[in-house]
Amino acid sequence: MRSARGLTAATALLLPCLLTGTPTAAHAVSDAVSDAVSDKPKEPSPPSRMSAVGGERLGLPGVQIEPRAGAGAPGLPDSITSRAWIVADAETGDVLAAKNAHWPLAPASTIKMLFADTLLPKFDKDRVHRVSREELLRVGPGSSMVGLKEGLTYTVDDLWKGVFLRSGNDAVHALAELNGGVDKTVREMNEHAGRLGATDTHVVSPDGYDAEGHVSSAYDLTLFARSGMQKPDFREYAATVRARFPGDVEKGKDGKKKRGTFEIQNTNRLLTGAPGLEPYEGIAGVKNGYTTNAGSTFTGVAQRGDRVLLVTAMHPEGGGLSVYKETAALLDWGFEAAGKTEPVGELVPPEGASDGLGKNTDDRPGNQAGGADPQPAGPTTPTASRTHGASDGAGTALMIVASLLVALGAGAYGVHRHWPLPGMAGTRGPGRGPQGPAVLGSPENPGALERIVTRPPAPGRPEGAASASGGAGKASENGDGHGGGDGDGKAAGSGGTAPPEPPAPPAKDAGTP
Repeated sequence: MRSARGLTAATALLLPCLLTGTPTAAHAVSDAVSDAVSDKPKEPSPPSRMSAVGGERLGLPGVQIEPRAGAGAPGLPDSITSRAWIVADAETGDVLAAKNAHWPLAPASTIKMLFADTLLPKFDKDRVHRVSREELLRVGPGSSMVGLKEGLTYTVDDLWKGVFLRSGNDAVHALAELNGGVDKTVREMNEHAGRLGATDTHVVSPDGYDAEGHVSSAYDLTLFARSGMQKPDFREYAATVRARFPGDVEKGKDGKKKRGTFEIQNTNRLLTGAPGLEPYEGIAGVKNGYTTNAGSTFTGVAQRGDRVLLVTAMHPEGGGLSVYKETAALLDWGFEAAGKTEPVGELVPPEGASDGLGKNTDDRPGNQAGGADPQPAGPTTPTASRTHGASDGAGTALMIVASLLVALGAGAYGVHRHWPLPGMAGTRGPGRGPQGPAVLGSPENPGALERIVTRPPAPGRPEGAASASGGAGKASENGDGHGGGDGDGKAAGSGGTAPPEPPAPPAKDAGTP
């Protein structure tokens, strides 16, 4: 009826134009007829005025870019269709270019970056959790799932693998239960977003499942990624390509019950690659997302030479690999444009972060350097270059470029000018990446960073192959169970070593393409 009434009204307007032979008016009204009979929703437009956090220009609609005079700045890629995007220097916080940076949009599973940044410091990785039926019932229909089973136990480490690699909403709800429930978790996520300066974000669902009023922005998602990358565990999970995950408990040939494992693979296609898409050189995370309402979203971090960039792209036209291709194009542009553009804004430091004194002024628990984990007093063994549950580090994304670990493993996302890490002078040594606290420092000189040489695969194991050991050992228990899911609705093996699988297609409301 609505279309019929619109057609009648439009025809009444069109008739005088046709009789008087006014082609321009007739053409204009014919467009109105087309709009009236079409049920296709109009493309949404950004607000005319948005938040000015990080700079006035970031609150304006449309593309914001400022080429430096005479520097020969490259033009932006023509292929970018995302409704909102941002390109920022992860170290200085400078925003090199942006489009609708503060437009509140559905974030899908990229909101899991905020979930992880909020909850990661709270629980010991070895803590064991038994999954309840109630937790699984809270997972929305069509969600991506890692395959948790009611009544079986998983370590916190297992659950975080499920969140980062498979974008498992079941793992999110298990961790939320550990945290005191969904309501408490959502409240803490919103509070943490506020401390980070993410004023466009309102969390309704901790897993990113579509909900009324559940929004974030390209700017805010970039803040979440930047804060999360301050945490060693966050960096390691985000960079892991594949891992072993606990499966069923079954009787072996000896009659004893044993917990099997199956392989899970990261859903970040710039990390793993996919048919028609090569892994992006220098990529190290962070998070992708997809729902039928939000479409695709993605935040990625990559290093080229001494420069580390963060890019977020939200809601591109088309589906499939579009968001990855557009992110890669924006990263390429950002690396080429380095030093050739003026900043159009900045990523603000979190509440209580140091203003350049190398000292955090906020003593609240969990808020060191914007929520970063407290750093140990001395050097520790680098862990970001290994595959979870496998030996020799085979299969980890950071094998792409060894020098990337200089920034990632050392927590060098401390923004030296605007957000320095605790105890840092914020300088760079010649020929080295950004300096950071002594996470990867050598015993002789804990303040200096070492180039990490990736290790070859173990004898007899092809590069990238996963070991059957590890992953489920801590969570192993006697009990009943059935084959766990791999997050794509397929049955997963209950034990042994599964061969690596190609990237799986998206679930309907999975949160991850």
